[in-house]
Amino acid sequence: MGDTTATFEWAFRWLGARRPPPSAARLVHGDFRMGNLIVDGSELAAVLDWELVHIGEVYEDLAWFCVRAWRFGAPASRGAGGLGSVESFLSAYEEASGTMVDRKWFNWWLILATLRWGIICRYQAHRHLSGQVRSVELATIGRRVCETEWDLLELLDPGNAVRDIATTGSGQADRHRTALYGRPTAPELVAAVAEFLETDVRQATSGRVNFHARVAANALRMVERELLAAEDRAARTALARLGFTDEAELAAAIRGGDLDQRAADVTSCLRTLVKHRLAVVHPGYEESDDNG
Repeated sequence: MGDTTATFEWAFRWLGARRPPPSAARLVHGDFRMGNLIVDGSELAAVLDWELVHIGEVYEDLAWFCVRAWRFGAPASRGAGGLGSVESFLSAYEEASGTMVDRKWFNWWLILATLRWGIICRYQAHRHLSGQVRSVELATIGRRVCETEWDLLELLDPGNAVRDIATTGSGQADRHRTALYGRPTAPELVAAVAEFLETDVRQATSGRVNFHARVAANALRMVERELLAAEDRAARTALARLGFTDEAELAAAIRGGDLDQRAADVTSCLRTLVKHRLAVVHPGYEESDDNG
């Protein structure tokens, strides 16, 4: 699946050029998020999974807790783990710890934490693709990397709009495939299997099998949308404006620093590429967050 994406390379360049000075050393949990907390009423009862604990910077756990993935659909106004605002979270930490949190440096660490999650997603997909652990869940996580790419672009350059990109096609190629193979078409067959998983299988199962049936159905919906997707003309045009034929070339140029002086052009291209992927993987993801 390749070792990087152009958006990840852009984030690496940004982070490397703006690294904050070291902050006070603290005991860092390493995976501090809602999934590792036990809450009793309104009180924190326990923190689980300490295998990543280490001495590090004060911002690490704070930023990791505020990665969008850990909100599970909650809006940005509840950016701290889906519970409340990031500002309220940081202010409460300052009051409890007696340590001031520099908001500018926190944002740097939040971008780093978001990038870290994207890299973890790619690694999980690699475990499946390499045959180390064959898993529909790990395979599907690989496609969700584009969600993290979008989160990074929003953090690096919020609100830089991109024209809508069509998510379905109805051209001559689609009609040719239908005439050649008949109906149900490939997308219709995929949709039928997804519906079976979403209804009969999920109703008849529980636990791990039920969860993986849901994941498998989501994966098939991605396949369905990809089969119906319009041509990638917008993505190819965006790359061509920068003088590239594919994303690997763009990523290499970013890594080499060749585009450091063309930030606006690069960001526009990256948003087009990522939005094209989101149209297949998670339609509307880029519109589903608020600015609170």
